[in-house]
Amino acid sequence: MRTQPNTSLGISLNVIASFLFALLFAYTSLLQSLEGNEVYGWRIFLTFPCLTLFIILQGNWTQVTSIYQRVFKERYFFLSRLLSSFLIGLQLWLFMWAPSNGYGLDVSLGYFMMPITMVILGRIAFKEQMTRFQKLSCVFAILGIINMLVLSRTLTWPTLLICLGYPMYFWVRQKTNTNNIGGLWFDMMLSLPVSLYFILGGSVLSGQLGTPFEATWLILGLGLISALALGFQSLSAPHLNLSLFGLLVYVEPVLLLAVSILLGETIKPAEWPTYIAIWLAVCTLMLEGIISLNKKRIT
Repeated sequence: MRTQPNTSLGISLNVIASFLFALLFAYTSLLQSLEGNEVYGWRIFLTFPCLTLFIILQGNWTQVTSIYQRVFKERYFFLSRLLSSFLIGLQLWLFMWAPSNGYGLDVSLGYFMMPITMVILGRIAFKEQMTRFQKLSCVFAILGIINMLVLSRTLTWPTLLICLGYPMYFWVRQKTNTNNIGGLWFDMMLSLPVSLYFILGGSVLSGQLGTPFEATWLILGLGLISALALGFQSLSAPHLNLSLFGLLVYVEPVLLLAVSILLGETIKPAEWPTYIAIWLAVCTLMLEGIISLNKKRIT
């Protein structure tokens, strides 16, 4: 039985997830002595039990059992699970790997472009309609993207992987009716072998993070924040159409910008038009949400 969509709830859950992802971005600065591959491995390995507990406490375990039953009943369904797990695993790995390998700007460009590709996918694949506010927000975002394209003058593979890979991932989830937290649980479960490979080849126990006690708590914190962020994002998805879900992703890069400034980075003069355009896009969505809430209160 499907839950009735609640757009206001979906927006709230999605914004909370964005704050948690920004916190995770800041948290990785405590793990600089580890390689991106190992951080990714620990993130998946520790997120999985936290996510499992989160699902049980939220009363959504039936989603997991439903998908498990479909694996044996539906032809090719397991292949779609492998594809879904591969797509999200690639994104989570890139998020941890890119900053320490000189691809931070390319990844941020991909996140700025990704909601636009999601909006396009929503229009083409699912015939979703956009409100006037969403169209205006989309225009602001495109202006920001154009400015950033002029600055970077190229599209690298991390940029394309994010702006094309994430929409493909959410498309697979919607087409297979697994666009819920149970679907995310299966994706994470199938990513465990890869995470264990990176962990076994890593050096957490070598003392590079401090004493074993300090290292343990740092790694556990990584898993907890990651699980909550992915959990809230997944809980929001069933309440949002693909276009609105994509546009809300703009909240995260804005928060990542704030974290970067707190960590000592500065915005170049030529980059200000991009960030102003993105902020206008976010403010437009917020205005639509406020108007929608006021109308519901009146009625």
